[in-house]
Amino acid sequence: MILYHASPVIVEKPDLLHSRKDVDFGTGFYLTELYEQAQTWCKRLIIRNGAAYINHFSLDESAFEQYKVLIFESYSEEWLDFIATCRSEKDRSDYDIVMGGVANDRVFNTLELFFSGMVDKFVAIERLRYEKPNSQLCIRTQSVLDECLHYLGSEKQ
Repeated sequence: MILYHASPVIVEKPDLLHSRKDVDFGTGFYLTELYEQAQTWCKRLIIRNGAAYINHFSLDESAFEQYKVLIFESYSEEWLDFIATCRSEKDRSDYDIVMGGVANDRVFNTLELFFSGMVDKFVAIERLRYEKPNSQLCIRTQSVLDECLHYLGSEKQ
């Protein structure tokens, strides 16, 4: 599986030390299968940092059999609960890999309404159903990074 990681720097050896905690699927190294999505992330990085790279990786398919994996096929109540738990830094799950939709800017607005109690879970999920598909894969353990993710190269944007 080919994956992309947008960054202001070339990332040959990913680690968890440079990860934030309060993001969609918790602390981890985030990638996407969608090249166009990585390009979009790079545009934001260029504005903030002046430079951006799309780092290319391959992930061994065996990782999905060897490690504990959680995959969200769509925006759902389970996805929303997991995002809410991770963003509030209360996640205690032991998943090695989590894959699913991104809480992008429009999704984030819906999440904010939900977190503030202005809309209930069912209204939030209904709003999320109409979002453009996107994808993120979060590798949450160093062992998966070291054993299954392989650097292929980088390109400056």
